[in-house]
Amino acid sequence: MTVMAVGYAVRDLYTRLLRAWNDRNAEDYAELFADDGAMIGFDGSQASGKQITDHLLPIFRDHPTAAYVAKVREIRFLGPGSVMLRAIAGMVPPGQDQLNPAVNTLQTLIAEHQEDGWRIVLFQNTPAQYHGRPELAEQHTAELRPLLTGDTIVA
Repeated sequence: MTVMAVGYAVRDLYTRLLRAWNDRNAEDYAELFADDGAMIGFDGSQASGKQITDHLLPIFRDHPTAAYVAKVREIRFLGPGSVMLRAIAGMVPPGQDQLNPAVNTLQTLIAEHQEDGWRIVLFQNTPAQYHGRPELAEQHTAELRPLLTGDTIVA
């Protein structure tokens, strides 16, 4: 597989992850992880392996979750069969059409090539609070605003 093809495959994995979140589908979301893959949520909660589905089901059942919009900033090869993707993301609350800057996030995904394809071994979702630097919070939001048109989840 060429470097470019790997980059596209990992970007697609990330897009499918955000689409599963936006569709509120815990099973599709968890299916993208390696058997021992781990996620760290926006609030610091953690789940791994089969726990990911169990962790997400009540969130999707009990809360009207916002939809992600994201922009990939970097895809970096870590070694044979492993890649890191870094992105900025924002969320559009249900029933709205604008980003809520209070929940902007920085996301990191580590993917590993396994027998059945690319799988997530770590996904971390860190709040982008930019304490004391409101210009960075606005820059983050402004960079994502053009993605709000159409069906764009990841640019």
